[in-house]
Amino acid sequence: MSYNFIDLFAGIGGFRTGFEKNEFNCVFSSEIDEHAGEMYHANYNETVFKDITKIDEKEIPNHDILLAGFPCQPFSIAGEKKGFNDTRGTLFFDIQRILKEKKPKAIVLENVKHFKSHDNGNTLKVVLNALNELGYTTSWKVLNAKDFGVPQNRERTIIVGSLNGIKFDFNKLATQEPIYIKDILEDDNGQIEYLEENDYTIIENQKKQSSGLIFAGYRNKKIRTKGTRPDTLHLSRVHKQPNRIYSSNGTHPTLSSQESSGRYFVYHNRKVRKLTLKECYRLMGFEDDFKLVGSKAKLYNRIGNSIVIPMVEEIAKQVKNQILNKTDDIIKCKKPIKQISLFDFINEKLAG
Repeated sequence: MSYNFIDLFAGIGGFRTGFEKNEFNCVFSSEIDEHAGEMYHANYNETVFKDITKIDEKEIPNHDILLAGFPCQPFSIAGEKKGFNDTRGTLFFDIQRILKEKKPKAIVLENVKHFKSHDNGNTLKVVLNALNELGYTTSWKVLNAKDFGVPQNRERTIIVGSLNGIKFDFNKLATQEPIYIKDILEDDNGQIEYLEENDYTIIENQKKQSSGLIFAGYRNKKIRTKGTRPDTLHLSRVHKQPNRIYSSNGTHPTLSSQESSGRYFVYHNRKVRKLTLKECYRLMGFEDDFKLVGSKAKLYNRIGNSIVIPMVEEIAKQVKNQILNKTDDIIKCKKPIKQISLFDFINEKLAG
């Protein structure tokens, strides 16, 4: 059976793609960033509604599931109350008013890893309280993209809620054996950007971290000399992500929404090369035919703000199996109550 969903704070459609691959149908989407909206239109032939705060919730089509990678904002009241009073002035308020009006069967929300500890845990507490007040049974977990078939260590907080009382079981998500950066690299077609040997330092005894990352070295590009100890001139660069170099035999660190230059360097076949734009999109699970529109700087910003598609695919599959299909089964199994008159009721009791 096919189910309908709405895609809020849609970005470039990572959520949408993952759910559409499980035969879900998008009936409404919203994204305020103009460039993201252009990419969304180019790939899905659909114009997004820009400002979610400006739409009347009654005008949004009915749907079975609400999807939202909503912004992380502090709430003014420290979780002392429940519901709308805690979230006014935040974009989560708009999710609430849509849920209250449309009552979809399920919701899936996504945020950064540290959402669980944001504002000393108050933000997560307020969100869960608000959803519970609206009748949703909720569960949440921090998931890592590297467990779902992409070589990127990218952790995200996922919240799933159901209106039928079913508590989503994250343990039923099917994970995959890890793959590595080298598995998604393009062939060298003469367009790969390599660093000169004197521009970087490769360290010995490279070790794989628990995250799957293998730190291989750093670019020889100093940013300060004052207060630097002898023979440590370049080490200050190690603390800046764009200057770290990772082995292609491991996973890649989280792609950043702030890295508009795409300064991601890997040590591969005894050379240091920059990841191509296509490779960055592969790290998020986008297919090569996904249309890239606009400047490179904007395209790097968009990818860092997206969600990993294979992880979404598995979530979509389990939301359908655990919540939506069971909701429909419950409805089908409910038998109508037999209506009888008082006279017939008395006769039935006397007869037996």
